[in-house]
Amino acid sequence: MWMHIDDANYTKASVGIAVSDSPTGPFTYLYSKRPHDCESRDMTIFKDDDGKAYLIYSSEDNSELHIGPLTDDYLDVTNVMRRLLITQHREAPALFKHEGTYYMVTSGCTGWAPNTALAHAATSVMGPWETLGNPCVGGNEVFRSTTFFSQSTFVLPVPGLPGSFIFMADRWNPSDLRDSRYVWLPLTIGGVPDEAADYSFMFPLWSRVSIYWHKQWRLPEGWRDS
Repeated sequence: MWMHIDDANYTKASVGIAVSDSPTGPFTYLYSKRPHDCESRDMTIFKDDDGKAYLIYSSEDNSELHIGPLTDDYLDVTNVMRRLLITQHREAPALFKHEGTYYMVTSGCTGWAPNTALAHAATSVMGPWETLGNPCVGGNEVFRSTTFFSQSTFVLPVPGLPGSFIFMADRWNPSDLRDSRYVWLPLTIGGVPDEAADYSFMFPLWSRVSIYWHKQWRLPEGWRDS
């Protein structure tokens, strides 16, 4: 298990690694470090189809994202690292893959206050990444501009339904962070993105990422058939 390790002043800016024989624990904490000798704050792990895993984290005062492969035992990073979305101040990366294309949802940097999500796409997990625009659909403008009052944390593929995912997000409660809640919403891939790359001549290179607002929803029939 990889985790964000920090102190009350956000000056440690490290990752921590723990191991267990079971996903439900108990876990043994191994160590913490700054990956690639860089600050690491919001972070996630992405495991590709070939079993290779990658660490993605906000760095340089949250002004950019860094990505690099893990070692084969998943217990450390290698020396390889790429900088993504430089000077764009994105955090809370949530990566997933669909039909050979890598997608990512990120948040802006506004502390505990929600902000506008952006979706990104790439043909290689190491980049370069293109920005597709705000993936949020439904609700009112305030809902869409605040990612439904939440912040991305993970995107989970739905078993048995290719192209269907669950967008998982944190709804922070700044006055009592331990009482923060989760928002889970359906996410789909398809259609034309809001923003086209400058060199695409208006022919979209990527499919749109859409996160749909629902007060209540359920998984469709067949999601278990995998």
